[in-house]
Amino acid sequence: MKPTVRLQRRPLAPHLRIYRLTMTMTMSILHRLTGIALYLGTLLLTWWLVSAAWSPGAYATFRLFIGSSAGEIVLLGYVWALLHHLLGGLRHFVWDMGKGFDLPAANVMARATLIGSLSLTAAIWVAGHLFGGAT
Repeated sequence: MKPTVRLQRRPLAPHLRIYRLTMTMTMSILHRLTGIALYLGTLLLTWWLVSAAWSPGAYATFRLFIGSSAGEIVLLGYVWALLHHLLGGLRHFVWDMGKGFDLPAANVMARATLIGSLSLTAAIWVAGHLFGGAT
């Protein structure tokens, strides 16, 4: 007589739907998204440099775009992505030193990253408009 083999149901891997979205999870996702935004923003930076080197007409076209409402929104998003990614990188640097892993410290650093990036972006944007910016 053959032994019967019982097939047991394998446990399913947990999915994001069963987890409550936490601040540290949100900051991790935002860190990745801002990294992608920085790649795309590099195209904007390249356009600026190439148009400035190419001709006055090419630079005027770039200035027309960047001075428009859409261009300012893109530039504002790029500045925020740069600062958020920078502060997120500093948070990771602190973790690399073996500090800030406990939940309260991780939450404080996550909030500081978000508040800091928004505050620095606002400060840079206001300073740019107050002191003339790119005219």
